[in-house]
Amino acid sequence: MAGSNFIDYVKIVCRSGKGGAGSAHFHRAKYVPKGGPDGGNGGRGGHIILRGNRNLWTLLHLKYQRHVFATNGQAGSECRSSGKDGEDRIIEVPCGTAVYDADDGKFLCEVTDDGQEIKLLRGGRGGLGNWNFKSPTNQAPRYAQPGEPSIEKTVILELKLLADVGLVGFPNAGKSTLLSSISAAKPKIADYPFTTLEPNLGIVSYRDSRSFVMADIPGIIEGASEGKGLGLRFLRHIERNAVLLFMIPADTEGIRREYEILLSELEKFNPDLADKGKVLAVTKCDMLDDELIDEIRRTDLPEGIPTVFISSVTGLGLTELKDLLWRTINDEDNRIPSRITHRDLDVRHRVAEEDEFIIEQEDSGDADETWDVEWPEEYWEDDFKEE
Repeated sequence: MAGSNFIDYVKIVCRSGKGGAGSAHFHRAKYVPKGGPDGGNGGRGGHIILRGNRNLWTLLHLKYQRHVFATNGQAGSECRSSGKDGEDRIIEVPCGTAVYDADDGKFLCEVTDDGQEIKLLRGGRGGLGNWNFKSPTNQAPRYAQPGEPSIEKTVILELKLLADVGLVGFPNAGKSTLLSSISAAKPKIADYPFTTLEPNLGIVSYRDSRSFVMADIPGIIEGASEGKGLGLRFLRHIERNAVLLFMIPADTEGIRREYEILLSELEKFNPDLADKGKVLAVTKCDMLDDELIDEIRRTDLPEGIPTVFISSVTGLGLTELKDLLWRTINDEDNRIPSRITHRDLDVRHRVAEEDEFIIEQEDSGDADETWDVEWPEEYWEDDFKEE
């Protein structure tokens, strides 16, 4: 995977800007011997903002930008002049990006829509100048507030493809062949295992100009949850899918057994995947006659799952398969938002080469800052809301 441009997992360091210090200046001018306090407020630090961009499809651009730092706010000055705000840093990400805390793996947020903005780290608020603290009993305050410190966090960005149907199967089950037959996608197809090394998306045309999106992921083998084969690295791309299409070749030794193995591996990755809508497609049926198909129906199919016998080469059963998928996608039970869940990252779900990436973090120098006075109540109004 080192030479692939499909990057769906990156680890970066983000730091918002710290607020500028307030000024403790006193007005001095000719013929104004006691002008009073006129120190201005410090500017706020820059935010770290995530923005969805539908024109991006991987996190490749962030693989070479490991540090994202916003600028600090400037200090206030005389004549009630406020300091300049720090510049925000906007991180463009593909739609379907989830964000996790790199230290404990906790889920933080997700970006699903084009143009959606989420304030990942808030910039520190600027300190108040001494003119804010003057009063009849305190006419010459000689203090001002420092700015709020910056916030620094190491985060993991994980891309999860947005699709309606996810293809699940062992290597050489015919997943890429099906995708190329019913969509305009051109995935790599060959007669050896693990031909697909990265996910592929295809738009499947349906009746009356309708369509749905299908995602093909690399094949799963028994023991994938323990790191065998390509492991579970790409299963994140079917977590958002409304329907899972299990694909098992007709010439396999046991269709029911292979289905149970695949379902078991999915449950080990994320137990919520077992609750999604499921459809079974028995592939490569151009090698079977009607008698063999009937025998498989009677003896070797799992119970409780709709099944279609197909052949991507001859087109057998493809129309029936699309009809079944469309009905399952539009089933209300499969469209509930709560079905889209995000488990916290654990050791099995993390990418080793990213976690071993060492980032030298600069000391922001805010640890010993103290606050001289309390902030006015009205200044604490929360202006930092998700866009």
